[in-house]
Amino acid sequence: MNIYAAVYNDEHRSLLDFTQRYGLQLIWIVISLIFGMMILYLEVNFFTFFTYIIYALAILLLLAVLFFAREVNGARSWFSIGAFRMQPSEFAKIATVLALAKYLSSQGYKQQMPWRTLIIATVIMLFPALLIVAQPDAGSALVYFSLFLMLFREGMSPNILLLGALVILLFFAALITEQLNIIIALVILAFFIFSLLRRKLKDLALSVLIFGFALLAFWLFSYFLHRNYTPYRIIFSSIILSSLVYIYLSIRYKLRYVPVLLAILLGSVAFSYSVDYVFDHILEKHQQKRLTILLGIESDPKGLGYNVNQSKIAIGSGGFAGKGYLHGTQTKFNFVPEQSTDFIFCTVGEEWGFMGSFVIILLMTLLLLRLLYIAERQRSTYSRVYGYGIVCIMFTHIAVNIGMTIGLLPVIGIPLPFFSYGGSSLLTFTILLFIMLRLDASRLEMIK
Repeated sequence: MNIYAAVYNDEHRSLLDFTQRYGLQLIWIVISLIFGMMILYLEVNFFTFFTYIIYALAILLLLAVLFFAREVNGARSWFSIGAFRMQPSEFAKIATVLALAKYLSSQGYKQQMPWRTLIIATVIMLFPALLIVAQPDAGSALVYFSLFLMLFREGMSPNILLLGALVILLFFAALITEQLNIIIALVILAFFIFSLLRRKLKDLALSVLIFGFALLAFWLFSYFLHRNYTPYRIIFSSIILSSLVYIYLSIRYKLRYVPVLLAILLGSVAFSYSVDYVFDHILEKHQQKRLTILLGIESDPKGLGYNVNQSKIAIGSGGFAGKGYLHGTQTKFNFVPEQSTDFIFCTVGEEWGFMGSFVIILLMTLLLLRLLYIAERQRSTYSRVYGYGIVCIMFTHIAVNIGMTIGLLPVIGIPLPFFSYGGSSLLTFTILLFIMLRLDASRLEMIK
């Protein structure tokens, strides 16, 4: 219904007009339900037996699309056969979650995930993501990183999640503030963490004194020898010198966490300087633009910022109860590009208002909570891992898609589950859910 509203045309009023997107989506709904019914009749061990074969086929498809797919808008992401198009990156999500479930269920550890297991699981997860980045399709690749949340549920150290959060925070901080400010903030944070770990005021005072002495020494060296060192160079040199002293003291007094803390500090400083290289040489020009617009570094309401700007106008104009079905002016006059795919939520916001948007978000939240409940009640590790993998993927799609339509997140182009137009995504999400239903139906059986 919302795709019908998004692309409404007086010349094609029939909902069963299969020349239009809403008609094609009806066909995909029927196809998806047929696949779902077929999955429910499969033997439950079918999935575990063919898991790695399915994963290998998905990798082959991702490799094939790089060489044989037609380039559209600078990307090779689709196989096209007449009017039919298939996106391998969508189906690779199913294969990756199945492969992770199979591998983790075979390891047999009880609590903390071993490093070897974590590394292999990360390779299984990120290998298809790297192939998708090569297409390039950074938005679809981002979804695979959300599976780290599932690894956390399966025993991955929470420190890795904290480290990932620090990396993301540093990346954005390096884009919006001076490098010197970041280094000073990191040094202060390191001293704060040290004080929490050591819990001795005299040790904290001594560590600050060592750093202060190194800072003073380099400043005096620069001043009296007329070296004219920049503040950054003085502070960075002071960090290196004082770190050598800290390492010596940590070895002498057996403070094992100090070298780890110093490694994180120095790594964070180095990473903050690599952000400029990543931003300038790895991100595409339109991705750079979207980030700078999101962070308020620049404004481009008529260029790359146009989509988000028009989307926010559409959602905001809906008010509390909306303008009514098929009465959205932003929708009807095509002010928002990609309105039936990536920006489908702005149609909901304009025509159904705050209340309609709230209902949709509530339904999505209830679906995620229900999936969490189903995943947690599984007796086999395979089914539990698979269930949490679905939750991670769907949560990312929902949060990022809605977030980008209201200007909270950069536009990366991923569909809203069960709403956006697209046969590949609809079929993928349907298969993901129906496999979970099939596994849950056999939760009391022995899954090999």
